[in-house]
Parts: sequence; structure tokens; C-alpha cells
Amino acid sequence: MKKTVLREYARLIVRSGVNVQKGQEVLIYADLDQPEFVQLVVEEAYKAKAKKVCVEWNYQPLTKLHTRFRSVTTLGTVEEWEKARQQHYVDVLPARIHLISEDPDGLKGINMEKLSKARRMSYPVLKPYKDQLENRQQWCIAAVPGKAWAKKVFPGERTSTAVEKLWQAILDASRVTEDPLKAWEDHDRDLQQRCDYLNSLNIRSLHYTAENGTDLTVGMIPEGRFCGGGETTLGGVFFNPNIPTEECFISPMRGKAEGIVYATKPLSYRGILIEDFSIRFEGGRAVEVHAAKGEEVLRTMISMDEGAAYLGECALVPQHSPIAESGLLFYNTLFDENAACHLALGMGFPDSIADFQNRTLEECRELGINDSMIHEDFMIGCDTMNIDALCADGSVKPIFRAGNWAF
Repeated sequence: MKKTVLREYARLIVRSGVNVQKGQEVLIYADLDQPEFVQLVVEEAYKAKAKKVCVEWNYQPLTKLHTRFRSVTTLGTVEEWEKARQQHYVDVLPARIHLISEDPDGLKGINMEKLSKARRMSYPVLKPYKDQLENRQQWCIAAVPGKAWAKKVFPGERTSTAVEKLWQAILDASRVTEDPLKAWEDHDRDLQQRCDYLNSLNIRSLHYTAENGTDLTVGMIPEGRFCGGGETTLGGVFFNPNIPTEECFISPMRGKAEGIVYATKPLSYRGILIEDFSIRFEGGRAVEVHAAKGEEVLRTMISMDEGAAYLGECALVPQHSPIAESGLLFYNTLFDENAACHLALGMGFPDSIADFQNRTLEECRELGINDSMIHEDFMIGCDTMNIDALCADGSVKPIFRAGNWAF
């Protein structure tokens, strides 16, 4: 891939993604697959007047080794220096960039039960820091190709060809055109107009149906609002948390979901694929799950904590989205969730509450925003999906027909 094009992508992530502010610290989380591109992102961050840029590297084989040889207690202990680092992040509010390229099967065979126990140990210690950062910092998740990931998406190609094809697919989906910043301004405006219409309906529930057997009704929070594209921190900084994104999303009312839903794409959970699965809800809670592959992992996921079995997000994505029309299955949630309507189990979004700026985090959760240590998106959209909205005035409005917007 031409370096000039990759520099435009790096600039997009820094300027439109996290929107680095003068004098701000920047954190970059990356796998080892594309160090040259990480270097470009670091350089662009400094050009945006970042005070300091730090990179934290991840390598899946090391994660497997740590999990294999460390005890649960060692894995789950948050050391004092780690607490000090988290407090530093609360104090300085760094912009966070996540560059994902991991192998979708990279943690296959890992002791998920051991890893989950360790995470349950550490989460209560880390949660207070996380809550203090809610809606106060910019962050952006973007992607670069890894060799194993590229071969998963393009199995019939040589590795070098697969990586090049995945680069092109990522850049196309991310709107890296001749003027990416302008393309994202236009895209954000379109998503906001759709959200404005949805919010004008005063929706009280969404009813999903599809020929695959999906028949699910999800209740909405009266004070809830649809969001899409860019977001604004409490300090007034606009940023785009996902590159790419095609969704209009809302956090539903905790405890208000009835029926069954069938996934239409695989879910990669912590490096392990879950495929051909369904989830049945009663009283808002996932009470029955089935999967052709990864069912035990799915059960582990929804039992991570009390909120893990409840919905935290309903997202609307048409089948005419660029990612869906590419015909590619990315085996990566960032992309696959933007090719189809999806739901998320776990944590909801406080900023999907109207006037959230003037409410506390606790007040948003009291209104019905779910709280959990996980937030896992799974795709349910297909070309036979219909979605109807029951509105506050008793009317029913079509939102999706045959997998696309009905307005």
C-alpha cells in the first residue's frame, strides 16, 4: 500500500478519530503486525501538537503463555503501580487510539475460565477509574491488517496478497478518499440526520423479525436518544470513536427484552470465534443460548457479571452500507458490526441519555442504562429483517424493511 495513502489514514485517525488537542497525551494500543503504520500515527499525533505519545504493544502468543503459567491470583492482581497509572489517566485524560489487527482465532485453546476468573478479580479495582473517565476522554478504534487476520478473510490468497487486499478493504470502509476529513464530515452529518428523525418518533420499543426465526421486542428508555457518528466529550471535544462506523445506536431499557434472536455473523470474543448462535431473552435477560461453535465461550461471556446477560445497545445498520456491499466477512467486530444491525450484551452508553451532560453516571444507570464489565456486539441483520417502532403516541412506524431503512 502506498505510504502517501497510509499517511492520510493515519492523519484521519489522529485528526478526525481522536481529534488530538494541543498539549494532550496520546496512548496507542497496537499489535505487532504493522509497526511502520504505528510510527506514522505517532508522527501525526506529534504534528497535531501532542505533548507525549506512548505505545503499548500486544502479542496474542504472550497472552496465551501468561494465562497458562500464571496463577489466577497473579493474573487478577492489580499492582500499585498499575493503579497509579490509571489515576494518571484520570488526571490527564489522554486520547486513546486502538489499532486492532489480531488473529480472530489467535487465542484458540486458551483457558477461558481461568482468564475470566482473573478478569472478575481485577475489574472491581479498575472500575472506579473507568467510571471517572466516562464521557471525558476521546478514543478511537481503527484497524490495520495482520497476516493471520488477512488469511482468514482471504484464505485463497498468498499472504502478501491477502494483506494488501485487507489494507484496501479497510481503507475503503474507512472512507480514505482524496479528502478523508471532508468525507467524514459529510458522513457524520448524514448519520446525525437519521438519528434526529428516529429521536423525533419518541420510540418506546423496537420489534425485530426475520425469516431466520428472529422475533424480539426490546424496550427503550423514555429519556434515551439515538446517536451516530461522532461524539463530544464533557469538555466539548468532538471525536469519532469508531473508524469505520455506519450505525445509529441507542442503549435500551435494562430488563426490557422478550423473544429470540439469531446471529447472522460469527462473533470473535477475546480471540475465540462463536458461530451460528441464538439467544433467547426473558425479562430482559439472556436465559438460553445455543451455538454450533463456541457455545461454552458464549455461556462464559454472559455470566461474567450480573449485567453481562442484559442488553446494552441496539444498533441500526442497513444492508446497503459500504461494508455489507463489499461482500466480505471480516471476522472482526469493528467491521462486521457495521455491515449489519446488531445488539450488544453488557455495558450501555450513558451518553445515549438526553441531557446526559447534566446527569451523574449513577442517574443515567438508574434510568435504565445497563452496567457490566463487558460490551460485546453481535450481528443480527440480514436481508429479510424488518424492524417496527412502537411510539409513545401508540403508533407503529416502520424503521427497517428487508434489511434497509424504511425512511
